[in-house]
Amino acid sequence: MTQQLTAWLSIGSTYSYLTAMRIETVLKSAKIDLVVKPISIRSIMRSMENIPFPPSKKSKVDYMWRDIERQAQKYGIPVPMVPAAYPLKEFDRANLVGVIVNREGRYLEYFNTTYKYWFLEGLEAGSRANLEKTLGDMGLNVSSTLRALGGAQAAYDANTQEALNFGIFGVPSFSIGAEIFWGDDRLEDAIEFLGRTGA
Repeated sequence: MTQQLTAWLSIGSTYSYLTAMRIETVLKSAKIDLVVKPISIRSIMRSMENIPFPPSKKSKVDYMWRDIERQAQKYGIPVPMVPAAYPLKEFDRANLVGVIVNREGRYLEYFNTTYKYWFLEGLEAGSRANLEKTLGDMGLNVSSTLRALGGAQAAYDANTQEALNFGIFGVPSFSIGAEIFWGDDRLEDAIEFLGRTGA
């Protein structure tokens, strides 16, 4: 029987590049169904007064970009051009589009493609240039998608509140029942836990 895992995801997280590049392959080999919850991690972090990589902490920011490069090399995925544009200017727009495509079961395709254009080609996620490329690759119309953003706001807000209530504080996060696994490097741990418990 195929087992289920919930992923709490938010376009704009730097480490989520690693997840975006590999999650489909990892899940396919593990035969796991994924429930995706697109959220505003920015809202959650602000509510916790948490700014993880502010410009004032240059050594920490430099470490983050180098760490992502190393992890990409380890996974055998494309090494990004760093530093990428961060934080996103159109954070909410990038994630509202995620809500829309998630309704069609195409979130992971969007997740992967928007990060590719952001981290590998320098087109900031949520920007018109990125969306034209990303949605074009998916065979979706940019203008009609953008017109639908208002109708995605309630679901986006509800997902974010659910995540906050559940105890999500960072992304990517994965959950099984009441268990939370935070970080790209915890994806395999979540899958192993799911296999052990049969949740």
